[in-house]
Amino acid sequence: MNLVQIPSRHRPAARRPAVGEPAGLSEAVVDLSAVRDNVRTFRRLVPQGVLAVVKADAFGHGAVPVARAAVDAGATWLGVARADEALQLRADGLTVPILTWLYDAAELMLLGDVDVDVSISTIAELHHVVSNPSVHHVHLKLDTGLHRSGSAPGQWIELTRTAAHYEALGALTVRGIWSHLSHGDAADAVQSRRQLELLRTGVVLARRAGLRPGVVHLANSAGAITLDAPDCDLVRIGAGLYGIDEVGLGLRPAMRLMSKLAQVRRIRAGEGVSYGHDFVADRDTTVALVPLGYADGIPRVASGQASVLCRAVRMPVIGRIAMDQFVVDAGDLPVEPGELVTIFGDGSHGEPTAQDWADWAGTIPHEIYCGLGSRVPRRYEEAAR
Repeated sequence: MNLVQIPSRHRPAARRPAVGEPAGLSEAVVDLSAVRDNVRTFRRLVPQGVLAVVKADAFGHGAVPVARAAVDAGATWLGVARADEALQLRADGLTVPILTWLYDAAELMLLGDVDVDVSISTIAELHHVVSNPSVHHVHLKLDTGLHRSGSAPGQWIELTRTAAHYEALGALTVRGIWSHLSHGDAADAVQSRRQLELLRTGVVLARRAGLRPGVVHLANSAGAITLDAPDCDLVRIGAGLYGIDEVGLGLRPAMRLMSKLAQVRRIRAGEGVSYGHDFVADRDTTVALVPLGYADGIPRVASGQASVLCRAVRMPVIGRIAMDQFVVDAGDLPVEPGELVTIFGDGSHGEPTAQDWADWAGTIPHEIYCGLGSRVPRRYEEAAR
């Protein structure tokens, strides 16, 4: 096939995107001022320090920009799940204390070299850390009821005594003791209080072993509000950082997902749309193509339930959501390719929210955010209030 170069004088002039319009087909816009506002909300409501959880690329929002915004707003710690996430933050200049809780023995030296705190749940993990003398600070984790990680209560005394022995030798410093709530809302306050009491007992035993942890932490975003724990030094905010408002604090969602109509066509009554023709038009109507699909994190299971906002009108998603695209019913609106579509936002303009998509997909908004794929560029802004 011969490729023909079009002379520049015949090429169409490139159109600059309008303000708020994606530069390409689609993008996720992250309002860092919302992240700051959410951190400040927690700082205003709770006396403890704030550990901002930016694992999983900050729930898909972008770990480094979100971490910087959180620290700027007063977060004094950062938390990540995996070692590579901690290393990325250090490589990009974040200097506040960082805690990571999933790592292997081979990663310990790298973590120690950049002064990242690691969590320890077992004697075996403790020995691994001691054998890598570059690691200085650890947090001992007690399983108080989540039963996912952490020391079993029956092994806690041995763990704390062994840690105290190594600390006396100068091999490490136990900087924190922590656990994780299995329930976070007010309806499960009894379970959360039970976990808090177990953690308090664990701290007493650790102190008897000779440890003097600088921080004790248990509460997640919801627990920070619903659990009265003045003896804890930190609250860990993950969901709340991104505006997932589980207890009605007035938090601001930080992300909106935007796209443009890629194609528009008119179909007749009786014609089907997308694979299997799950949708068949009951009238003549205009359908439009949105260039996002389940490869980008749009949940396929939401087919036939979801909607998007275009021209200030909610347009239902019709037919099956495909890998790269889905179709919406525009009715008789005279839409054209290139028109702006909001898949989700904070709902202030009538658009769906991430919670709406979570409801349609039978999941939680955390998964909607984390599921956004790498083909969706992230753009950062500071929205005026």
